[in-house]
Amino acid sequence: MKNFDGIIFDIDGTLTSTNDLIFAAFNFIAAKYLNRTFLNQEIINLFGPPEDVILRELCGHNFEAARKDYYQFYSDNHHLASVYSGIIDLLDYLKSKNIFLSVYTGKGRRAALITLDKLNLSKYFDMIVTGDDVENHKPHPEGILVFLDKFNLKKERVLMIGDAPSDIKAAKSAGVKVASVLWDPYVKKELNLTLKSDFIFHSVNELKLYLIKNLGD
Repeated sequence: MKNFDGIIFDIDGTLTSTNDLIFAAFNFIAAKYLNRTFLNQEIINLFGPPEDVILRELCGHNFEAARKDYYQFYSDNHHLASVYSGIIDLLDYLKSKNIFLSVYTGKGRRAALITLDKLNLSKYFDMIVTGDDVENHKPHPEGILVFLDKFNLKKERVLMIGDAPSDIKAAKSAGVKVASVLWDPYVKKELNLTLKSDFIFHSVNELKLYLIKNLGD
């Protein structure tokens, strides 16, 4: 008998390696509109709200032009991003088990869909919840709760998979299980393991083996 009926994935650092693209996109905007560049860690520190919120704060009256340039750069340079090895096989397996799949990301809808579409991931998900779709961003559990409600899922039979402390906090607030993944090079030093995830995985294959064990043959 399978232990999970629904699984929620973060995008950046979990499904996809997108940090280099995000850094490049923000620095393109910073150079053009602010006459400066950011260190990678400075950009990481901006993460949380969707891109539009960050761009409005950074660029002020130039927001509309900066927004247009950001998404054009993000789309045109998506060769800088990739799906982690093994993710497609994992998603194929989960769909074969009729598991409801959702995305819950802090990315705005436009950037999230660019990434999911360009990397051929959109088709796997029954629901996509972005930072634009909730009133309360991570670590608030709103994006998890709407998934539970839409598919009438019991919280104890849902797993959140992510790479950030906000994923752990959101999952715990919603009452679902949470797995922290450590395969992105920017994650290991950022993830606060004292928050005590239910599970920690260092590779996609390690996660897949766990899910195979808990979802049946």
